[in-house]
Amino acid sequence: MDYFNYKTPVKPAKGRLLLSEPMLADPNFERTLVLLCAFDDEGAFGFVLNKPSESLVSDLIDCEGQEEKWAFIGGPVQQDSLHFIHRFDDVEGAQEILPGVYWGGDFETVLEKSRLDPDSVRFFVGYSGWAAGQLEDELKENAWIVSDRADEELIFDTEPDSMWQEAVSRLGGRFTLYANYPTDPRLN
Repeated sequence: MDYFNYKTPVKPAKGRLLLSEPMLADPNFERTLVLLCAFDDEGAFGFVLNKPSESLVSDLIDCEGQEEKWAFIGGPVQQDSLHFIHRFDDVEGAQEILPGVYWGGDFETVLEKSRLDPDSVRFFVGYSGWAAGQLEDELKENAWIVSDRADEELIFDTEPDSMWQEAVSRLGGRFTLYANYPTDPRLN
């Protein structure tokens, strides 16, 4: 099946990014960047990286002694669940999503390591999910740009409010123009 986005020949896969098109009207995904943690015949799963929630992690879990950090809205699915990605390569049960970036694993270990290195973990309320064929349909509708330019610096060290622009700019060429598109072109 040919479901390449007409603007980029990169296929979705674990560790790749979904960049919402500049004019995507869905408020759950407007100007978002989704890290795909899984993609197969059964569907896709990932986290919105650049949408801080209104909750601190300490509001959601008991994490005494932790630096106060904002949780992020991972997506519109199961917003009563908490997930995390991190840079710790020695956490039992963690899955490597891309070099230096891991999803899940032993929660207590991640929590303990994050006390010493709080910038190496991101917590998400909910997740983004697509049923079998759903993401492919959205790609045909040009709702997303797929990027293979993800790295731990973009994910953990880039400010959320500039992450989408940075990811789009990394694609180069005509995509650099997208980074500066107004949110509402009628106001331009």
